[in-house]
Amino acid sequence: HDHMLFFTDLGRVHHRKGYQIPEAGRTARGTAMVNVLPLEPGETVTAMVVTREFDENEYLMMVTRNGTVKRIPFIALKTNRKGGIRALTLDEGDHLINVIRTLGDDKIILATREGMAICFHENDVRPMGRDAMGVRGITLTGEDYVIGAEKVEEGKTLLTVTENGFGKRTELQEYLRTGPEGEKIPQQRGGKGLKNYNITPKTGNVAGCRVVGENDDIMVIENGGVIIRTPVSSINIYKRDVQGVIVMRLAEENKVVSIERVENMESEEA
Repeated sequence: HDHMLFFTDLGRVHHRKGYQIPEAGRTARGTAMVNVLPLEPGETVTAMVVTREFDENEYLMMVTRNGTVKRIPFIALKTNRKGGIRALTLDEGDHLINVIRTLGDDKIILATREGMAICFHENDVRPMGRDAMGVRGITLTGEDYVIGAEKVEEGKTLLTVTENGFGKRTELQEYLRTGPEGEKIPQQRGGKGLKNYNITPKTGNVAGCRVVGENDDIMVIENGGVIIRTPVSSINIYKRDVQGVIVMRLAEENKVVSIERVENMESEEA
């Protein structure tokens, strides 16, 4: 009976109840999303939010590839319309990449393909209506684009992995600036951010980032179809502007295309 919100790259959101998704065994292929949601040709689901209730005190932060962010009250997306509704109006060529559930006092971190990152307070983004376009979250240069958007969590680190299989973890405090009284505070949204990774021809550009805990595992996927799973604790913690270490060894010409945080293998088996 959970409510499931499916967000697509075109800025639309579809609402389904848990029992409307066909149940299948662990090894089954599952059902194609086009048989569950009325998607347009080429439209893909890029984020999903699951909830039992629509809390009036919660928000959703949407982030696009071109660095636009939009905060919307969670309750504004409570709808039973079968065809889905517009959650975000996008510029031509832009795509929604992630939706983050927040509590009204969270910090958001955005990371880009060319190794920049910005951390800002969610209250820098005023709540908007469903048809609004959003505001600038990070200023991009050249052909750079946002590859990851995460919520800052106490006691965790930001794991960044590059296309050539290099990676590192960095303390989230490193993405805060020093305030007038020496305290650590978030940056203002809309700036260029700070250097997150020392990009070189050896490392390749950033492929993805995740906020991870010491007891998590990470899955790294490359375009040849190979997936590895490794404990987050095996990846060293470094400063923001270093090259990191090899996380995944790739065949020639192959690239890392995605990373995902998963529960630790031992706790999963338990």
